Amino acid sequence: MTTAHKATTTPGQNILAGDIGGTNVRLALVALDENGARIQHARTYESRRYAGLGAAVHEFLSEVPERPAQARYAVAGPVESGVAHLPNLDWVVDTAALAMETGIADTQLLNDFSAVGYAVPLLGANDLVELQAGQPAPRSPIAILGAGTGLGQGFLVWAGEGYCVCDSEGGHADFAPRDATECAFRAWLQDHYGHASWERVLSGSGLVNLYHFLAESNDAQERPDVQAAMSKGDPAAVIAQHGLAGDDPLCTRALSMFVSAYGAQAGNIALMLQAGAVYLAGGIAPKILAALRGPGFRAAFRDKGRFTTMMDTMAIHVIVNPHVGLIAAAASARTGGLASGS
Repeated sequence: MTTAHKATTTPGQNILAGDIGGTNVRLALVALDENGARIQHARTYESRRYAGLGAAVHEFLSEVPERPAQARYAVAGPVESGVAHLPNLDWVVDTAALAMETGIADTQLLNDFSAVGYAVPLLGANDLVELQAGQPAPRSPIAILGAGTGLGQGFLVWAGEGYCVCDSEGGHADFAPRDATECAFRAWLQDHYGHASWERVLSGSGLVNLYHFLAESNDAQERPDVQAAMSKGDPAAVIAQHGLAGDDPLCTRALSMFVSAYGAQAGNIALMLQAGAVYLAGGIAPKILAALRGPGFRAAFRDKGRFTTMMDTMAIHVIVNPHVGLIAAAASARTGGLASGS
């Protein structure tokens, strides 16, 4: 748990912010003031081009006009005693070693989805798309989850004068099937991976898993042109593209199952927390927004038996600002207590 703490930055001071995922390293200088966050000199690097985070930071610093005094990195993995192991990237990031390597003594790491909690109070109407208005109670818990390279989860709880940002690795919890098809899919995941986690379903690779499972189950025939496109590019993006267009039955079915599972797990987390609001972060949600706005997501979110009425009171937002990870990392350096609200 990361509690609210006093500001350590001067208004307008630039912070080196990083959003470190299994696919991309995003770095920027971020200025924070009373009006929010201003991103400057943003760069994106392919994670697997580098042996470690320090090498990417060195390249970034060689391209920008200043070396900031503070660095905050939101990483896609748990952070224990200043050390992060990134499960979707073969990196171990040590805070002390990174500070020495980059020459920025005030360096900190935090889990990427806990970091999003710091960004929530800075997000405005243009940063969000509402899926459900809800009627959230003041100071109620806030749930955050998001599918991308993996499945991130985190949450905020009220503590006295502000929210506390709490880490979670719930994306690696057991996938809970809801019908016969999902039971068969869970067995398929078990056979292929040994552990059927939510991340094996709700991630870019999870969408590909659904596609291959349905193809092997003869749910629909694979189209040669779709197979060829998947082999040449990002297969999850190809599936999503055809699924949104509705021009390929197999992709459409895979995306439909993905959206329904996404809604179910969002509802699970919201119910466990009795959350007032749920924020969908990550790279996939903004790209499949049309599907999330359809009936499948909300139907699965609300399908909690006797608690369906409670689920209707919870607000659901999709974070569409592509720089939320950078804003979050920078905001963690200066927040003096997260503002209440949802």
